[in-house]
Order: sequence, then structure tokens, then C-alpha cells
Amino acid sequence: MTATIGLRPLGQTGIEVSRVTLGGAPLGSMPENFGHEVAEADAVALVRAVLDSGIRTIDTSNGYSEGRSERRIGLAIAEAGGLPADVTVITKTDPSGSDYSGDRVRRSLAESADRLGIRPLPLVHLHDPEFHDFAAMTAPGGAIDALVAAKESGEVGHLGLAGGDVHAMRRYLDLGVFEVLLVHNRWTLVDRSAGPLLDRAAELGVGVVNAAVLGGGILADESGRTASYGYRPAAPATLAAIARMREVCRRWDTTLAQAAIRFSTRDERFASTVVGISRPERIEATLSAAALDRPQEFWDELESLLPSPENWLDQPARR
Repeated sequence: MTATIGLRPLGQTGIEVSRVTLGGAPLGSMPENFGHEVAEADAVALVRAVLDSGIRTIDTSNGYSEGRSERRIGLAIAEAGGLPADVTVITKTDPSGSDYSGDRVRRSLAESADRLGIRPLPLVHLHDPEFHDFAAMTAPGGAIDALVAAKESGEVGHLGLAGGDVHAMRRYLDLGVFEVLLVHNRWTLVDRSAGPLLDRAAELGVGVVNAAVLGGGILADESGRTASYGYRPAAPATLAAIARMREVCRRWDTTLAQAAIRFSTRDERFASTVVGISRPERIEATLSAAALDRPQEFWDELESLLPSPENWLDQPARR
């Protein structure tokens, strides 16, 4: 087993996580997002390798590839003879089509527990609620109530919130029921949309996890051909900034992907950084990137290239 890169407290949950979390989205095979298929045997082998690595946290979701991500993680855990005591698997509830009712949340939790073979589920995020009606989600007997009841019954250890649009996420965070916040694509080398939301999480004592720090792959593409950021066409200013950042990294004998990962892991506000990995040989490379040693001059040069806020995914709230 390789050395663990240090466990850190996840807010006030009592859960400890590694600086890097395995992102489970590629494990179910999502070629439309990641550009290649992942066979079940390969996914299981990857998770087995992760269980023997310095990565001690795995992130997945009920909705990834219609449950295949969870199922493959569960197969790997079973093959390994059980989950190591220091490994935490985090999942997320997902709707069924437009159904994000309390009943759907309860079914989602049961499906996840069955696929993963884990009871109780240590931490479950409410996933992407911004695409659903806030009033319905927070109504008596709705999705939020179902999650709170699952925690109170012991079916779930802790509750998290995972989503995109930071303004919608703020409404949910202010409900005061979530102990962990996962943001994606919104605190990276080229986008800082999540700044005020991170400040609010700190005020509430909520643990924070940063995901999609490669912006959906554009910050890992050395060819410069990728033109989308955060699942949408990138602004011209963002594309220009990325091209210049890529050159800076080359001068410093670093890849942009390494810098993007380290940008997140060096930020003490984040308990962990979620990185999607689909090949075992990428495990050690990811851990190395998470510990990249470059002087402040390097980071200052990259910071000087940050696109202005109008190019970020979410515009700052007007005052």
C-alpha cells in the first residue's frame, strides 16, 4: 500500500477524508462525458487499486450511469472482503426523471445501500437540487424531510449538498440541515464563482469538498482542442486564459492538469478534492499532482491570468 496523503476532518461530521477523493462518475462508463468506455472489470480493478492506495475517500451517486458506478464500487468492496476501516464511500440521492419526491429519495437511499453493500450510508448528498422546484423540495414530506428523517433513523450518518449553480445552492445551504457542501467547476484556476458560497459554508461550520477541478476535462487537455468548460461552451476569454496558463505550466515543467489539481488541494478550505480516475496508472500521478511543489511565484503568475467574473459559470450576485 502506498502512503496515505493525510486524513483531514470533514467539517464537524467526525468523518476523516483523504486530500484526494476518487470521483466515481467515470466508473459507470460515461463515454459522452469522458470520451471512452470503462468496462466493468476495469472499473472494479480500479477501485481495488484505490483501496490499496493513499486515496481513502470515494465519491459516487445513485444517478451515475443508472447506478452502474455504485454497483461496480460495491463489487470491488465485496471482492476485497469488505471496506477498509479508514475508507469512506460518499454517495448522492438522485431523482427518477422529474420525480424528486420524498418517496423517490427513500428509494434512492435503498438502491444505493443495496448496490454499495454499505449500511448505514456514512454521508449522502442531495444531488443537483437546482434543477427542481425549491418549494416542492422543501415542502413537508418532500426530499429534504426524507433526508432528515433518514439521518434521524440512522439510515444515513450525515447529510451533504452537492450542486452547481451557487445562487441556488445558497438557498439550500441556508436551510441549516447540511453538514457538507460539494461544489463543482466553480473554484478552479479559471472560475471563482463559488467564493461567496464558500464563505457562507465557513460561517456555518460546513465541511467543503471541491470537485471537477479540471473543468470537465479542458484543464487536462494539453492539445488545446477542448472548447467546453463546465459542460458548456467556454467563453473566449476563458479559452485564451487557459492557453496562456498552459504555457506558464510548461515553463515551470508542470502540466496544467497538475496545477489545476494542486490549486485545489493547497486551499485549506477544502477537506478533499474529487478527481475522476478511470485507469489504475493515474492513481499515483494524481496523488503526485495533489502534492505538487511550486513556489508562490508560479501561483501568482497563474492568478494574474484569471478571467474576469463575467466569464465565470455563475455571475456574482448584484448588490
